[in-house]
Amino acid sequence: MALFGRKTSTETAAATVPAQSTVDPALAALSGEYVIDPAHTEIGFTVRHAMVTNVRGKFGEHEGTLVIDGANPANSTALIEVAMGSVDTGAPDRDGHLRTGDFFDVETFPKMTFRSTHAEEVGGDTYRITGDLTIKDVTKPLTIDLEFNGAATDPFGNQRIGFEGTAELLRSDWGLTYNAALETGGVLVGDKVKLVFDISAIKQVAAA
Repeated sequence: MALFGRKTSTETAAATVPAQSTVDPALAALSGEYVIDPAHTEIGFTVRHAMVTNVRGKFGEHEGTLVIDGANPANSTALIEVAMGSVDTGAPDRDGHLRTGDFFDVETFPKMTFRSTHAEEVGGDTYRITGDLTIKDVTKPLTIDLEFNGAATDPFGNQRIGFEGTAELLRSDWGLTYNAALETGGVLVGDKVKLVFDISAIKQVAAA
């Protein structure tokens, strides 16, 4: 099912026959606005520590919307906002340091924001979403590879869609340059950060 981007060869062929619709009915049924469910969504990260291991963390507070356009999937959009003060790596002292001016400076810049600008189908249920990522006072493009996990109606009658995906960035590109040299060579904190997304979103019912 193509949520974003280019048509399949079958859809392209169908477009030459006026009597046929080029819109997948199952896809069209998903059209609408979805709100990310924070209780069933995780936004996390992994970064190298001391050159020998990885530190994993997540952000406990986030919100966002997805707008799915089944008639023209390339027009689908995503907006995600993350509360940087909610960072959790399992070590309170480290989390406290991450909230300071050495890293996120959460008192001045409480949110990280991703706003999509382009979407395309890579193949099958895999998509590539590009947008503007803002951390502190720096905005730069970021590309996220996503897999569409499907749609379902939960026991409470909510229509849900799910995605999981990853992205990589250099934190120094967003001005996060704090580090400490190791006696054995190298630095304490790696520059490359892997972001991990596991998203569940609920379709909003139009007001009567």
